[in-house]
Parts: sequence; structure tokens; C-alpha cells
Amino acid sequence: MKQDVYVNPKIGRPRDFKEDEALHSAMLLFWEYGYESTSMTLLSKKMKLNAPSIYSTFGDKKSLFLKALDLYVGNIKDIEYFLHESSTAFEATRLLLINSALRFTGKNTPRGCMLASAVTSCSAQASDLQVVAGKIRSKIESFLKLRIQRDIENKILPKSFSAEGFAGLALATIQGMSVLARDGVSRKKMLLIAHTSMIAWNTSNKIRKPAIFKI
Repeated sequence: MKQDVYVNPKIGRPRDFKEDEALHSAMLLFWEYGYESTSMTLLSKKMKLNAPSIYSTFGDKKSLFLKALDLYVGNIKDIEYFLHESSTAFEATRLLLINSALRFTGKNTPRGCMLASAVTSCSAQASDLQVVAGKIRSKIESFLKLRIQRDIENKILPKSFSAEGFAGLALATIQGMSVLARDGVSRKKMLLIAHTSMIAWNTSNKIRKPAIFKI
């Protein structure tokens, strides 16, 4: 005799959406509007999910944002590997800047850097997200600093070269490029900025401690 089988509708229920596509849609919204300006109503509409489905699948809005940020950044180890395996620190930095210029001006994605703009100005309730974004930037900067330091130790770069200074310069340039991209600056100009910032590497031996100007 065939027995009836009771199945809890909440267990093993097939999804009627693609989780990866929904998360990608959320990432684009946070990237374009920022964390706090992206409402659950808008997320629900673009992700094609009602609020309960979003919460059950991705958690609350902060959890969803962090997952979207992970999707945007990718595996941080891949960035570390790319910098470590680049032929020189100069080439690693040059490509990092060029890739940033290209990504910040994509035709099918929001302009600028999600990591830089999505939590630029947040309330105290979302300050922990700013900390997360800051730590990711710090990791990338530390990876680049180590790559530059390696070239200094191998005498590819002079001892006077500042690994900390030039790693910081690269990250500051990327942050600035993100702002300019949001302002609508062209890709051509962004690439020009990327290339121009690398001139400092060729003139590093002429750099001296800056004078202190009184304002």
C-alpha cells in the first residue's frame, strides 16, 4: 500500500528564482545608490523577490549588502595573487589603476567604485559597514605595499623609494578616480589620470621632504 508522504513546504521547496542573479541585481543597486539610499522596496522590485524571501535567503539588509560587496570585490586572495605575480611593482600598480579606470566607467554598470561610494556617508547605525569597506581597502593597500617592498629589497627600486607612500598614492588615486567617474568624467580622461599618476615613479629620486607652508 502506497503511503502518503508529508512534506513541509518550507523544507526543500524549489526556488522560483536564481539566487546569483538576484544578488547581482542587489549589487548594482547598492553600487549606484549607496547602502542607505537603497530601499527594501527598490531591492524587492529589482531582485524580483518579496521582502520575506530576501530575508530568508540573504538575511537582513546589512547582510545582503555585505554579500553584494563580496560579489563586487571578488576573492581578495585573487587580488593578492595578481599583485604578487606581476612582473614588477610598477606594472602591478599601473594595471591596478588602468583596470580601475575601466571598471569605473563601464557601460553596463554604475559609475565609480562601490567599495568607495556605497558607504561614503552613512548614519551611526551603518558605521560598521564603513569599517568593513575600509578594511578591504587597507588589505589591498598592504598587498601592494608588500609588492613594492619586494622590488626595493631586490634593488629594482631604490632604497629611497617609499613603499608605504606609493601604495597609499595608488589607493588615493583610485578613490579620487571613483569620485570623478561619478561626476561623469570620460574614460579617456580617467585613463590619462591613471597613466599620469605613474610619472611619480620615474621622478621618485627627485622627491624631497615637502616644505611646510603656513596658511
